[in-house]
Amino acid sequence: MTERRYPAIVIDHESLRHNVKTICDWCEDTGIFVAGVIKGANGILSVAEDYVAGGTKMIASSRMEQLKRCREGNIGVPLLMIRVPMLSELDELVQVADCSLNSELVTLRALDKAAEAHGVVHNVVLMADLGDLREGYFNYDELVETAETVERELPHLHLAGIGTNLGCYGSVMATEDKMQELADLAIRVEKSIGRELEIVSGGATSSLMGVFGGYMPEKINMLRIGAAALAGSLEDMRVCYGYSEMDALRDDAFTLEAQVVEVKKKASHPIGQLGVDAFGKKQTYVDRGERTRALVAVGRADYGEISDLVPTIEGMEVIGASGDHTILDIEDVKEPIEIGDIITFKLKYSAILRITGSENVRRYERSN
Repeated sequence: MTERRYPAIVIDHESLRHNVKTICDWCEDTGIFVAGVIKGANGILSVAEDYVAGGTKMIASSRMEQLKRCREGNIGVPLLMIRVPMLSELDELVQVADCSLNSELVTLRALDKAAEAHGVVHNVVLMADLGDLREGYFNYDELVETAETVERELPHLHLAGIGTNLGCYGSVMATEDKMQELADLAIRVEKSIGRELEIVSGGATSSLMGVFGGYMPEKINMLRIGAAALAGSLEDMRVCYGYSEMDALRDDAFTLEAQVVEVKKKASHPIGQLGVDAFGKKQTYVDRGERTRALVAVGRADYGEISDLVPTIEGMEVIGASGDHTILDIEDVKEPIEIGDIITFKLKYSAILRITGSENVRRYERSN
């Protein structure tokens, strides 16, 4: 058996499949199917396979190379591009993805030509901006006009539906009025084109609050979910908004293991004239006297923010990091911490997103 190398991210496939199935069950109870978003795990094929095993009906990503990996891996469900496509990638898009989210008629016309060149019909979902101010039609009349154009003038595109995104830029919540606004817009589009839409996509993980709250309109039938499956109960729906339903999800689908390289008692406040840290930020420090601390060989270059790491050892605190080291206060840890010990951290979504893409972090997978 090959000796494990560190730092390492460990994927527990049983925990991940549990999370996906739980989420899919929640959504199916309200007539919603799930598109499993794999970008948060760097499009790892085994993660996509867990999503499908757990019940997702589509696999989604914002990265073409991740969707291509799924296509080559015969993932078995339709593939969805969730980042508005670039003109320069349309030729590849129609060969790799079955469906894409769109918000520009210029792109849609070019996409129609690309689909024609490859002898396919590509599905499109038109995005509506409900106020979060990222992608989507802010003018709903323009969205309806675009829907009519796709339906009647672009034969190599199929208008599969409409959708929205909330919470990613403007922090706008998926409240009942926002979900009803999307449902009403879908009805308007359907009247305009004379048929029902197959997809009305009500957003991402943050839109689960509509499922939990029981106010999701019947017209909304799809959510694009990744973060809740990957981070489980450490996801923002639990951490920031207090939705206790998230406690049904496991928080150990992805864990980080890092090796201790130094253990010393040191001052808790830096000594000398203070400037900025390695990332150009001015920090504040609390003087707690001398305390025992440990360094582990993984840093912010790998995972981002220290707040996204949750130590599994009671009494341990992550107090700081540079690009390649993380500093742990272990003064209150009861068990001895020694050089060479392996420290395990649970991870919030942003850390999973970064670590799975870090070439410095080895990946190991556990199937129970």
